[in-house]
Amino acid sequence: MLLHPQSQAVADFMASIRMAPLNELSPGDARAVFKAARVPLEIPVHEVRDIDAGGVPCRLYRPSAERGVPLVVYLHGGGWVVGDLDTHDHICRTIARNAGMAVLSVDYRLAPEHKFPAALDDAQSATEWAFKNADSLGVDPGRMAIAGDSAGGNLAAVVAQRRVVPLKYQVLIYPAVDMSMKLPSIETNAEGPTLTKKMMQWFIDHYLRHEGDKLDVAASPILASDEVLSSVPPALVITSEFDPLCDDGEEYGKRLVKNGVNASVVRFNGTLHGFFSMLSGVDDAVGAHDLVVSYVRRYV
Repeated sequence: MLLHPQSQAVADFMASIRMAPLNELSPGDARAVFKAARVPLEIPVHEVRDIDAGGVPCRLYRPSAERGVPLVVYLHGGGWVVGDLDTHDHICRTIARNAGMAVLSVDYRLAPEHKFPAALDDAQSATEWAFKNADSLGVDPGRMAIAGDSAGGNLAAVVAQRRVVPLKYQVLIYPAVDMSMKLPSIETNAEGPTLTKKMMQWFIDHYLRHEGDKLDVAASPILASDEVLSSVPPALVITSEFDPLCDDGEEYGKRLVKNGVNASVVRFNGTLHGFFSMLSGVDDAVGAHDLVVSYVRRYV
């Protein structure tokens, strides 16, 4: 199958500007390039405010003044090295507006300044803080979900496995779940176009402390036991055809189903890694958001 014309247009644009791959830059320069590539979107929501979630910087999005609404904890992508509250602002606004739920976006610490498991520690701490401080956020602690894309999907999967709060649902968008990078799509989609095998290796090298971390279930959640996986909340796993991480999400989703979890695994053919954020130019991004909203509203 070929790239969807809209995804091909994205790939062609990236080729035309000859932007240096992130893995050829310093982490600081990579963050600046990643942030500069963001397309600002005007998506109004009732309230947006930055908060301190027990020492973890976060941003709260509220769809209305109504109290006791459900909450989605969102963990941004970026290979644990790039990305922040601003790069995923439009994603959180869209979910809050369309789902009618509050969204707490977590600004977890980034590598290589803060190696594994710093990002995971922040993700877990912010989730626990939100549950304990639900009243101050105006949300229902009994109706919480967790979501994340790419590296954020990795963190979301691990937090869901740990069952630190009673989550109702998890959304994993092209998650990285196997730090050994042994699944076939790593090779078949090694050249991207948006995420490459070399780039993924660069991210992992910055994130992990040493080779042994690849075998830690907190870094590679696909290594979790059947007993652990059977206890996680229902899930929606979204994958992208032309993505080195396509098989990561699909194999993880299969394991969830095998262990009795109500997990839906949906591949968007013709798309590339990162498409979920491309709301202004890729129809499948809009479709994926609609899918997330429909499942989250069903379960949470």
